Amino acid sequence: MNDGVQFPVAGAPGAGEAAAIAPGVRWLRMRLPFALDHINLWLIEDGDGWAVVDTGYALDETKAAWEHVFAEQLGGRPVTRVFVTHYHPDHIGLADWIGARWHAPLWTSEKEWLHARMLTGEREGGLAPLRADFARRAGLDPAASALFAQHHEGYRRGVPAVPASFHRLSDGMAVTIGGREWRVVIGEGHAPELACLYCPETGVLISGDQILPKISPNVSVQAHEPDGNPLGLFLRSLDKIRDAVPAETLVLPSHNLPFYGLHFRIDQLASHHAARCDEIVAGCERPHSAAELVPLLFRRPLDSHQMVFALGEALAHLNYLAAAGELVSERGDDGVERFRRGHL
Repeated sequence: MNDGVQFPVAGAPGAGEAAAIAPGVRWLRMRLPFALDHINLWLIEDGDGWAVVDTGYALDETKAAWEHVFAEQLGGRPVTRVFVTHYHPDHIGLADWIGARWHAPLWTSEKEWLHARMLTGEREGGLAPLRADFARRAGLDPAASALFAQHHEGYRRGVPAVPASFHRLSDGMAVTIGGREWRVVIGEGHAPELACLYCPETGVLISGDQILPKISPNVSVQAHEPDGNPLGLFLRSLDKIRDAVPAETLVLPSHNLPFYGLHFRIDQLASHHAARCDEIVAGCERPHSAAELVPLLFRRPLDSHQMVFALGEALAHLNYLAAAGELVSERGDDGVERFRRGHL
């Protein structure tokens, strides 16, 4: 199935429903308080109970939906383990709550656990000066930089707590869930160490946000690593997943619908970023800041929440091109970093 993205189901399960989607796997969908208004969560039969994969954003509504699932959809069986693909709030938000509710341990990669612990343990306002400086360096004005700096403070609303201990998932390891082997395939770029889960026996990949069927996952430079190259890591991860997972695999993504056409979609994502890079190189005949290039990449009005992701994504492409020698950067007397074509 390499001739396009194909969807084997026409719609998602309703609130509080657990729909069978693959052998031993059930599919949940829960609401998010963002423009991307839903997340897919998964239950995997695990012996006498169920392993949860990703948990949703910490809303009272989400807790109520989970309580309905616990009461009506598990057949009286407990939650045994909580797997989390990565640290973003819609994925790890209720891991501590579900874990405490069922005495179920957390399974995730080390970098994702550390990032979640860092962001929930940071003292109020501790990251704000760093993020404000990062935004000013990228070309935002002082008012916009102040809004940018406040964005991280919403993390704790979606993730009130993170378990104090965890079981580590690492690239290439095999985890037995319900008598079946699931292999861990680590993706980078969208998150530091995103743990995809692949079951060769059933031909299923739980991809988290690493590969989505209709949208490109956000790939952003972060304030704590302003010269990072997440796009390079993301593209390298796509190549690794292509090599590790067959084309005919059923992909269970965190957003949109399950799909076939993994390798086709990987090629689409790579082509998308190549086109973005071409646009940026063409636009950098004279020096531009990341903020000045956002309208080139995002041709629609952006609110302050969306600007955070757009700015980070613009910088991801700029840093990638600078690492490849396509662009050079220079810091002006105003402290703003600007990029231009390398041959000028």
